[in-house]
Amino acid sequence: MLINPYGQDPVLLAADLVNVPPSSTEELVERCLAAGVSRDWEPVGSDLPAVRDFLRRWEEVVDAGPGAERARLLNALLAESTGPPRLTDHDGHWHLHHRDDGLGLAGVLRALLATGTATHLATRGMDRLGRCAAQGCTRVYADVSRNGRQRYCSARCGNTDAVRRHRRRTTVG
Repeated sequence: MLINPYGQDPVLLAADLVNVPPSSTEELVERCLAAGVSRDWEPVGSDLPAVRDFLRRWEEVVDAGPGAERARLLNALLAESTGPPRLTDHDGHWHLHHRDDGLGLAGVLRALLATGTATHLATRGMDRLGRCAAQGCTRVYADVSRNGRQRYCSARCGNTDAVRRHRRRTTVG
């Protein structure tokens, strides 16, 4: 997976893994490959618990809200998860890696998701990450919309909330 100029793919993968946690290392591998994560690693049993631990800390970034605390938490993840940027052409084209060579799946994901989230927030806005505004939903969303006004994890939650608000207005008035 390449980090596009907006960090969209990695931050969407992080949100997906938080919202629907993988139940096995095999499922984690399948979902990462389906999302476009380059396979230059072999999975091991410790990958799943390490990724789950990272995602719990990533959720703290989501819950911190935009601003200095969010930046502090994400900077800590970056410091622990990434290496100095360097050019590589391991897959036939030149691009930046923000990690050391030889990492396993968990290490690759930590670097990818931390860097992608930082890129997403720095280029699109520190408020482009949050929890669904629908009553009873706690899913995470990464706002990749053009207008930057996403408040729901899905169209379904947005529509359900709109119907709920409409019914509340029509029964009160």
